Amino acid sequence: MLKSSKSLYNNISEENRLYRPQIHFTPKAKWMNDPNGMFFLNGTYHLFYQYYPEGNVWGPMHWGHATSKDFINWTEHGIALYPDELGYIFSGSAVVDYNNTSGLGDGDSVPIIAIFTYHDPEKEKRGEEGYQTQGIAYSLDEGFTWEKYQGNPVLSNPGLKDFRDPKVIWDEERNRWLMVLSTYAETLFYRSENLINWKYVSSFGKDIGAHEGVWECPDLFQLEVNETGEKKWVLLQSINPGGPNGGSGTQYFIGGFDGEKFTVDRSFKKQLDENGAVWLDYGRDNYAGVTWSNVPKEDGRRLFIGWMSNWNYADKVPTYEWRGTMTIPRELKLRLKEDGSYIIKSLPVKELFNNSDLMYTLKKPLKTTICDVSKGSFESSIVFKISLDDLSSQVYTFSWSNNKGDSLEFGLDNVSETFFIDRSKVGAPKFSDQFLTEKLIYELKKQYKKLALEVVIDKTSIEIFLNEGEHVFTEIFFPKYKMTQMSLFSDKEFTIKNLKTYKIKSYV
Repeated sequence: MLKSSKSLYNNISEENRLYRPQIHFTPKAKWMNDPNGMFFLNGTYHLFYQYYPEGNVWGPMHWGHATSKDFINWTEHGIALYPDELGYIFSGSAVVDYNNTSGLGDGDSVPIIAIFTYHDPEKEKRGEEGYQTQGIAYSLDEGFTWEKYQGNPVLSNPGLKDFRDPKVIWDEERNRWLMVLSTYAETLFYRSENLINWKYVSSFGKDIGAHEGVWECPDLFQLEVNETGEKKWVLLQSINPGGPNGGSGTQYFIGGFDGEKFTVDRSFKKQLDENGAVWLDYGRDNYAGVTWSNVPKEDGRRLFIGWMSNWNYADKVPTYEWRGTMTIPRELKLRLKEDGSYIIKSLPVKELFNNSDLMYTLKKPLKTTICDVSKGSFESSIVFKISLDDLSSQVYTFSWSNNKGDSLEFGLDNVSETFFIDRSKVGAPKFSDQFLTEKLIYELKKQYKKLALEVVIDKTSIEIFLNEGEHVFTEIFFPKYKMTQMSLFSDKEFTIKNLKTYKIKSYV
């Protein structure tokens, strides 16, 4: 979506008018997947992404580019990086090289260095090894135009089939650059003094984590534990297939890093599921997410965004002018649990509420309808903050619906101690056998006495943050008609302690 894109809607189908998100970034047209190269500079958040400008399915990858100052209003720019004789431009990252360690600055402007994977399709077709290598490009105008480094590739392939998606960070303690990149089932670590010459130092992941698919799009960063002030290292690692609910997913690890090796905390292993993993999102539609670099220390947040789709059906979803949507940006926090282990919590960025109007605050008890937006010009971008107290052993079902028969249901089953999402009652066109519509059930393994939810709903997506982001569920859906009403049902009486409903100001 473009900040000035209202004219785009004059000639699109009614179906796409119904499905185009209002507060989530989508490209004006064509295909988008993984977020790439995100950095903050001079008040602007830069988002790059995997982009194919010639079609609405995956093709030769470019880097698209968009910017925002508030995470809601996005401006789409021209293509940043094009394929060349070395291959397609796959995923990667970008850093602000303040000290000009690369030597690519001009003495006047701070160079921005993008690090990406070259994917050579001809070598792949011939069955040759080493068809993925790492290259860099640099920008001297804050990321709006780019020059590729003449000495590419800067990191050759050691003979691996999968060797991609470099995420580079500045290792402040050791005064050097650190790269993590993915192979089929491991994360590799490299170090550099100048972003050009890289030395392998270690690998991680052979004996831990989910391994049913290819590891992709790693990220590495430090987070401070809110309760203790200590710092831990966090490694994100996406995988496809092999996610917790089919297809794509993102797992994470918490531990220590000594400059060369990443080691998982012993307490973290208590949380591993049957696949040996802990997941950042338990829905079906949050993949390949990474975090922004160069966010100022005075801000202090670790800011994340993911691709809101799933490789099981991403190229078949019923949008045609464009395909691909990003999640709402989220802040990641590290919390200490009662059992002594650590967990990542995530919530929508605070900027979301800076772009909102408070529609409703609870003044008297409610029994069913929480919000009705069937009248007026509301276009289905809304946030609910709701908390329930004194919960009993029963089922609490939220329903986001319209009067045409579409209903997306989610809620807490305090009998079976599970949380559920059910998109089977949304009348989506049949577009893929892999677009699973059966009820998603997540085991909470305890009965809740209190429940707090933040729910972000756009035209075709729901992002549910349970108990301050302790569990997150992201799902896309495709109704036949505009959704207009949120209701809450249960067999017995319940008490809504707090409720606030926000309408997010859209720029469409």
